[in-house]
Amino acid sequence: MKDALAIHRWLLAHQVHHEIVRLPRALTCAGELPEIMHADAAHCLEVTVFEVDTRVGLDPVAVLSSVATPPRPAMVGTLLGARKVSPAPAFIVNSATRYAAGLVCPLLLPDDLALLIDERLHRELPGDTLVHTPTGERRTALSLRARDLLTLAGGKRLDLAARGRSSLSHGHRASHSLPR
Repeated sequence: MKDALAIHRWLLAHQVHHEIVRLPRALTCAGELPEIMHADAAHCLEVTVFEVDTRVGLDPVAVLSSVATPPRPAMVGTLLGARKVSPAPAFIVNSATRYAAGLVCPLLLPDDLALLIDERLHRELPGDTLVHTPTGERRTALSLRARDLLTLAGGKRLDLAARGRSSLSHGHRASHSLPR
């Protein structure tokens, strides 16, 4: 499993200013970040992992969004043209991300895991805004600039606020075949 130290070392190697924050109490999921860190929910980010049923089979897909606007499975399914989308069980989240379920950091995700990023993060978070994410550990969180996180996370941008099909914008992690 990945942890705060692995994230810290990776960010240092990339010369990214960040802070690993020691939390006053344990997190059980990213949704608790606003309360524990006394931060705006729009500035607290979470990774939700879904099982997406495509014509080929079931694939895990990670979606990065703010805690204030979590992704809806139906919207993700519509935008991907999937038969069915449902939240992935904890064991799938753990094996697909190499983080503890509910505490997934959007950094250091495996290359074979499709990462979709809610377009609203790019539109609504000024680059210097401080954002917070889990680190895979219950007692720590990661704080860094939105611009740095969104650049390093890569992934495909997806407009989860849209009413119909949306085009995807590709980041540098676009190696996975989803969406089909």
